[in-house]
Amino acid sequence: MPTLPLFLGLLLLLLSLHTVPASIAAKDNDTLLPGQALAVGEKLVSSNGKFALGFFQPGAAGNISKSSTSPGWYLAIWFNKIPLLTPVWVANRERPIAGPDLRATQLQISGDGNLVVVVSNQATQSVVWSTDIANNSSSRPSNMTTSAAVLLGSGNLVVQVQDPSPSKSNAVLWQSFDDPTDIALPGAKIGWNKVTGLNRVGVSWRSRTDPGLGAFSVGLETNGTRRVMVSRRVHPSKVYWSWSPDSSPMQIPALKALLRMNPQTRGLVVPVYVDNDEEEYYMYTSQDESSSTFLSLDTSGQTKMNVWSPADQAWCSIYVQPVDPCRPYATCGPFAVCTGSSNQPCECMETFSRTSPPDWELGDRTRGCSRSTPLDCSGNRSSSSASTDVFHPMESVTLPYGPQSVQDAATRSECERACRSNCSCTAYSIQGSKCSVWHGELFSVNKNDSIEISAEDTLYIRLAAGDFPTAASRGTRRPSVAGAAIAASVAGFGLLMLIMLLLLLMISRNRFNWCGGASSHATGHGTVGVVAFRYSDLCRATRNFSEKLGAGGFGSVFKGVLSDLTSVAVKRLDGTRHQGEKQFRAEVGALGQIQHINLVKLIGFCCQGDNKRLLVYEHMCNGSLDSHLFQSKGRTVLDWRTRFQIAIGVARGLSYLHQSCRECIIHCDIKPENVLLDEAFVPKIADFGLASVVGRDFSRVLTTFRGTMGYLAPEWLSGVAITSKVDVYSFGMVLMEIVSGRRNAASADHTSGSYCVAYFPVQAISKLHEGDVQSLVDPELRGDFSLDEAERVCKVACWCIQDSESDRPTMGEVVRVLEGLQELDMPPMPRLLAAITDSSNVEFNV
Repeated sequence: MPTLPLFLGLLLLLLSLHTVPASIAAKDNDTLLPGQALAVGEKLVSSNGKFALGFFQPGAAGNISKSSTSPGWYLAIWFNKIPLLTPVWVANRERPIAGPDLRATQLQISGDGNLVVVVSNQATQSVVWSTDIANNSSSRPSNMTTSAAVLLGSGNLVVQVQDPSPSKSNAVLWQSFDDPTDIALPGAKIGWNKVTGLNRVGVSWRSRTDPGLGAFSVGLETNGTRRVMVSRRVHPSKVYWSWSPDSSPMQIPALKALLRMNPQTRGLVVPVYVDNDEEEYYMYTSQDESSSTFLSLDTSGQTKMNVWSPADQAWCSIYVQPVDPCRPYATCGPFAVCTGSSNQPCECMETFSRTSPPDWELGDRTRGCSRSTPLDCSGNRSSSSASTDVFHPMESVTLPYGPQSVQDAATRSECERACRSNCSCTAYSIQGSKCSVWHGELFSVNKNDSIEISAEDTLYIRLAAGDFPTAASRGTRRPSVAGAAIAASVAGFGLLMLIMLLLLLMISRNRFNWCGGASSHATGHGTVGVVAFRYSDLCRATRNFSEKLGAGGFGSVFKGVLSDLTSVAVKRLDGTRHQGEKQFRAEVGALGQIQHINLVKLIGFCCQGDNKRLLVYEHMCNGSLDSHLFQSKGRTVLDWRTRFQIAIGVARGLSYLHQSCRECIIHCDIKPENVLLDEAFVPKIADFGLASVVGRDFSRVLTTFRGTMGYLAPEWLSGVAITSKVDVYSFGMVLMEIVSGRRNAASADHTSGSYCVAYFPVQAISKLHEGDVQSLVDPELRGDFSLDEAERVCKVACWCIQDSESDRPTMGEVVRVLEGLQELDMPPMPRLLAAITDSSNVEFNV
């Protein structure tokens, strides 16, 4: 039997298209020794079989491909057992190996102990890549005999001393973890060595098929600030996202909490920070050796924590920063506009075109866009009248990087004149009396996207007059008398028709919306009948906001009575001006367009100044659902019939939002606190402050992390685009609480620094499979409930909380099942819950 590996090695040698000094024995398939070589088509495999080292050529999707748009071949490490080939480290990033050189390419240990990639042409050898440790005498023991390369089970490739003494450990001379590319594996450090000065900085790929040095980098600042910086690689570099526990103490704890609360990632990813006399670094560890994870910096400038899903046979991003793809500096290149909520976020400015369309298709947009028509300006012109260029307005955008202030220009015309007088000036903007101009290329112009970017500025970009003939001739042509008469006639006729239309509209409604002394305005969202209140009227209605009904993340709610004795709930938006405006637009825009018996009715609003933004709702005399389910004192115990009707009512309201509105509205924060009950305990969904509106042409919306812990769908952790199925997941969690009459995570006992919680969804699906639904129902009902309806609700709830959004039903299907019009099979155990079914308790640190 010992001859079998030798036979296989010889057979591989005979079949090879190139000659190697010696084949690699099977028993040493994770090690490359002096005198051995690794050729194209061969690979080293780590002892645990998880990683492989070899030569590859990136394809259009990052896979090995014999015919590819990649510039060449590379030495790389990748996941060995995952079908989707994913390189985690690349050696010769800037020196790809051309196809004709493949037969003569080898990886070997050189005579001076370096690991090198060489191309042998006739009598000459050229080194394509080297570990470059031959001259580093400080890292080489004086009694060193030889060195070898070993691919460890962690994915780290090390060059180490081969000491013949079994009692001595082999010193590491070089390791790939110290020479990162775009990916960090568990155990790899992002940081620096204070003794040697080594700073580990990751750099993104140039494109999806080119591992060359890309546009973005990530590393730890070495001045003691503990700041991790993600930057655009320009001179000087532009930092667009950073984190430090000193400046943002909540971010990493929040991430840790999310990872702990998700059974799929609980214990899988553990962040670590170390700062001692020798080193300062961040890294993460994984307690599950069978899992495959990596932290990447992709070509768009976003950092992502990725986990391999065996069920989906795909990489899943469980954490993304920054969430908005437009946040990275110049992510779309010069003269481009970024819209984070779009499926294709980057587009060229008007009259510009892509400089290199093939690069755009591969994710490399560093060259951005170019003018289709040259400007009518040259360096020897100094008069503003010498150029016929026009300035085209781009509204509601962020202003580009690198503005220059013009002191003597306080009006738009003066600002434009200042820009026109300089041939290098490409754009200007005026804010109040402040004039800003830009010279050369324009970077990082972003549109409002309801994710992280809110922009209200107008940028005037300089364009060739030939692209806008109407605008160019506007100042030279005078309308004729006949033309003016015709224009006046058309305008007068249009005004008359508008007045008639308004009169017909008021007659059809048969009333004006006067209430409490308020003036009847439309909200600007097409919501005729939503009343615009004066702040003084609402102060009087609420007795100067004296009776507080509750508070939320965006404001407090007060009880009020209007002049016609209508009881209302007045929500006063708190927080910063930016948050208030965003909240105000979201809630008025969403609720002003919808009317449904199971949705709280928006009566009116107030908008006076920055700090006087209020929303006026119909008042729900029975409060919120949580007060009847969870409060131990003074609560009204809801009977089963009421609970069942509440479940159906909430489902109908969500179904209306998702499927019956003009645009799909995702609530984003379904929980018992946001279900209000009227005098007949009819449920009404409230608090649309976090809602996202999705056009009917799109099925997803990219949005910032939001919602309430305990009701969050797994996809919230990824930071990628969501669907209405996040509401379905939250609704399933609410159903569990309606059935049990208690929180899904209920405290069991307290210990020092932590507490244990019994996670009810685990118990619910287990009991459902066992046919023991009765034990799940709230004991306060004393057995007075319909077993058939309870089982139906539990089935729906368990289908709603499935891991994959495609496995969850729509809210329309939920309504039909709850009403008994459609049947459901027994739901499977969600993978997230399966991870904790062996234990009755889940522990969370606080």
